Amino acid sequence: MLKLSEVHAHYGKVHTLQGCSLKVDKGEAVGLLGRNGVGKTTTLKTIMGLIQATGGEISFNGIHLNHISAHKISSKGVGYVPQGRGIFPTLTVKENLEIGLSKSPKADVLEHVFERFPRLKERLGQSGGTLSGGEQQMLAIARCLILKPKLLILDEPTEGIMPILVQDIRREIAAVNMEGVSILLVEQNIKTALKVCSRIYLMEKGVVVHEATAEELGKDNDTLHRYLGVSI
Repeated sequence: MLKLSEVHAHYGKVHTLQGCSLKVDKGEAVGLLGRNGVGKTTTLKTIMGLIQATGGEISFNGIHLNHISAHKISSKGVGYVPQGRGIFPTLTVKENLEIGLSKSPKADVLEHVFERFPRLKERLGQSGGTLSGGEQQMLAIARCLILKPKLLILDEPTEGIMPILVQDIRREIAAVNMEGVSILLVEQNIKTALKVCSRIYLMEKGVVVHEATAEELGKDNDTLHRYLGVSI
């Protein structure tokens, strides 16, 4: 489904991605983990066309994405929830859900989203900025789901969220994946990544340096400590 082959990218003169390769198969949930500053967010932005790849190849369902604009990549079936959520705080929940659409979503599509996130249905008329951090994250994910993506890319979805809501977010991401939507997840919460994903890539200095199943990695404290500085 999604494949990156030896992808390079730069921030100005800084060579951020230095030959990143990974793939996400149909229906799979894959994690991309690493310490701060190793290139995880840059990888996601490069996939989405927000940063131009300077080498290598990115493809999605056989379509080369390297020179496609960001809004066209979204139209191919790729949903993206950026770090920081990216909602519009002065717009209502309803307006946030509908922004960028040519027409209002069908009732059955909205209802399916509200089944996933019932809190949003209760807060349709509230401004996005009045929601809690967890509710804002639900809104950001829901906004993508309305477009019925084949692949959902999430950048730090549990960052800054209360532990009780982290469980809700984790559960709903797993449920979206169970419905057949592929997931590419960047996440600092190791337990969330191991529970949601079946396969994990570890990144260091702009390249993928290790690949393992979530089950294997969960038992490999030496590797976790080496590349992430944590043990579980």
